[in-house]
Amino acid sequence: MAGFIPLSVPNFGAREAELALEAITSGWVSTSGAKVGEFEQAIAAYVGMPRAVAANSGSSALHLAAMAAGLGPGTEVIVPTLTFIAAVNPLTRYVGAEPVFIGCDDSLCIDPDAVEDFCQNRCTLRGGALYNKKTGARVAALAVVHVFGAMADMPRLLDIARRYHLTLIEDATEALGTRYTAGPLAGRYAGTMGDIGCYSFNGNKIITTGAGGMLVSNHADWAQHAKHLSTQAKADELQFLHDEVGYNYRMTNVQACLGLAQLERLEGFIAAKKARYAQYRAALDGVRGLRVLPFDESSTRPNYWFFSLYLGPESGLARDAVIAALQAQGIQTRPVWALVHEQADYGKNEALGLDKARDYRARIVNLPCSTNLTETDCDRVIQAVLSL
Repeated sequence: MAGFIPLSVPNFGAREAELALEAITSGWVSTSGAKVGEFEQAIAAYVGMPRAVAANSGSSALHLAAMAAGLGPGTEVIVPTLTFIAAVNPLTRYVGAEPVFIGCDDSLCIDPDAVEDFCQNRCTLRGGALYNKKTGARVAALAVVHVFGAMADMPRLLDIARRYHLTLIEDATEALGTRYTAGPLAGRYAGTMGDIGCYSFNGNKIITTGAGGMLVSNHADWAQHAKHLSTQAKADELQFLHDEVGYNYRMTNVQACLGLAQLERLEGFIAAKKARYAQYRAALDGVRGLRVLPFDESSTRPNYWFFSLYLGPESGLARDAVIAALQAQGIQTRPVWALVHEQADYGKNEALGLDKARDYRARIVNLPCSTNLTETDCDRVIQAVLSL
């Protein structure tokens, strides 16, 4: 059998080794060290924000975002159901808020029509705040996930958030580098348009520090508060005085070194992803009921993080059978996530506009998409799919 083709793996080289060794030989390997601040500054400069706050994961960055935004008991957050559960837990259960689940549109991101319908018809505005008619709770925030590196419909979602007085939280954990190229938001990056945004550097992301995250905000005080919370909320570092409950959410100096090296390669990684995506589309899209789900390339430059093969009814192919058949040929694939509103802890929460989310859940297979995936290996995946 030919070699194993993984779904999505890191792409490290000499530069990552050089900077990591620098941290190791200096002795500054933990949460102190200059490279964390350098990485924060580099990310902030890349996405065009005044400040970034490093964290030890995308999940912890989202938890910091929830706390900085004041979410908590008695509040509700509008969230997508087609996403990884780590996009929902930190914004709701970690802080005591409740989710209202919304389905997706054809970008796989949260459906603005369903969000608008919920706000307009199931809620009421009172005293400058939105309240859920069913629960009586204040709907405090709208969480937007830029799924697989595709940009959500930010002009519409920002407008909805403004009209209904919602804090807009951008989960850009999969979308570092995705930006608008046309329209009213031209030049703006995923994660920088709402009130607060988060990125992830998990091992499967387009750049990785092994584990890590980053937060940016259009509210300087929110970013400052997030930094304070992430470093154990020390009001006096010498005397170890803490003015609120803080968290050990800091990134290590070694991780930051990896991040700096990876960021230098980000644009090259995006170009490599785009090339493999184009190869998949040219060979598979429209063939025997198969579709390679598109990214919007008319008004955005996506980062092409994950590729989605849609098994149309006419294909005669079943998702799990395809995954098993490809695995037998040494090719790793996966289904899209199980819908979050169906998970054990969320069965009693409201869930609306679910038809497309259910369909995509049942019919998507994610194909190998590593930044070091070769043209030859991509062709092997294509031929394996066509042989099914």
